[in-house]
Amino acid sequence: PSYRQQGILIARGYPLIEMINQIYSNKADKLKGRQLPIMYSSREHSFFSISGNLATQTPQAVGWAMASAIKGDSRIAATWVGEGSTAEGDFHSACTFAAVYNAPVILNVINNQWAISSFSGFAGAERTTFAARGLGYGIAALRVDGNDALACFAAAQWAANRARANHGPTLIEYFTYRAEGHSTSDDPSGYRSAQEREEWPLGDPVMRLKNHLIAIGEWDEERHAAMDLECAELVKTTTKEAEKNGILGHGLHHPFHTMFEDVYEELPWHLEEQADQAIRERIAKFGTERPFG
Repeated sequence: PSYRQQGILIARGYPLIEMINQIYSNKADKLKGRQLPIMYSSREHSFFSISGNLATQTPQAVGWAMASAIKGDSRIAATWVGEGSTAEGDFHSACTFAAVYNAPVILNVINNQWAISSFSGFAGAERTTFAARGLGYGIAALRVDGNDALACFAAAQWAANRARANHGPTLIEYFTYRAEGHSTSDDPSGYRSAQEREEWPLGDPVMRLKNHLIAIGEWDEERHAAMDLECAELVKTTTKEAEKNGILGHGLHHPFHTMFEDVYEELPWHLEEQADQAIRERIAKFGTERPFG
């Protein structure tokens, strides 16, 4: 479970239009508007969203890994958190259970130096590495250059093979840097030097991989420019298609009654009454359960 790994979904063939529908919470949103934008879930692709609170995904991932092992399944679990979330109690509970039950799980820590406006030192980075937290629990731990795509792949592959061989959990710290703001509403110049991002020594991961592939003769500038253009056009076209299903703030959404569904196998009587009352009031106010179509 995670909420920052859209690339995994794309690599597994999840349709881009479904991702944009979820961002808009429109009538085609598979999650029916019940989760924040970019918190995707797809059972078919073995990808699950976090609960919404930081670090909750870590004990959930360990639990799924333990269940897989108990059933004799060959599947493993992996989850991702920022370095700031390693200060949460849920993260440490996850490490305890992972170590004690030898869970086939990979705990990935993205150390991008900043948890919104809090420097990683507040989470303990000034004393030791975040990989060292795994060692304290008896969990195999690695620290890799998070801006080196090949190093990240090699570390994740090693940890996955280790989990599948029943050798237990692995914690991987990816040492990287968040160049942009935490979100579109965040202005990082308010808490760090404007020059800091330019002075980061490990470079841009995309440019590093591109330059490496060009150097070994597997890529070139022309194909890279064409790929960039193709991806940009795909996103634009898919976004326009998704907007036909509705956009944020107005437009088409799931029927109001669906907010009472998919929790209980059989809806309790008191929720039945609440649902009926809410729908009657909505129809009385708008003339229909779905005033926007």
